[in-house]
Amino acid sequence: MAIKDDITGIQHVGIPSKDLDKTIAFYESLGFEQAGLFHNGENRCAFMRFGNLTIETWEGDPVAMKAGAINHISLNTPDVEKAFADAKAQDLELVDKEIQSIPSFWEKGIRYFNILGPNQETIEFCQIL
Repeated sequence: MAIKDDITGIQHVGIPSKDLDKTIAFYESLGFEQAGLFHNGENRCAFMRFGNLTIETWEGDPVAMKAGAINHISLNTPDVEKAFADAKAQDLELVDKEIQSIPSFWEKGIRYFNILGPNQETIEFCQIL
């Protein structure tokens, strides 16, 4: 199987935030609703949703503050282990040597890994548990 068979759609676009509360208020002013607010260590991460578009925005990482500020595009996968194996078999440029996890996101956590595209863009494959 190919990695394309492991993707069910776009899950979210990741944008780090200089001021998370200001970022949340901005997206709410555009009609987005807060779908989730989670802690990741000492930092917070918000998921803002408008229709089928979800933006993940978080504090604690460097912010570009210019065009190109998107950190990653996340693709949804129902089986991150299969996607990881397929990515390795397809010889994609893996950022992570193993599957990562954040147990505090959503009800049961997430598992994910990242690859780099041809322009060094980060593409995340994420399974919400």
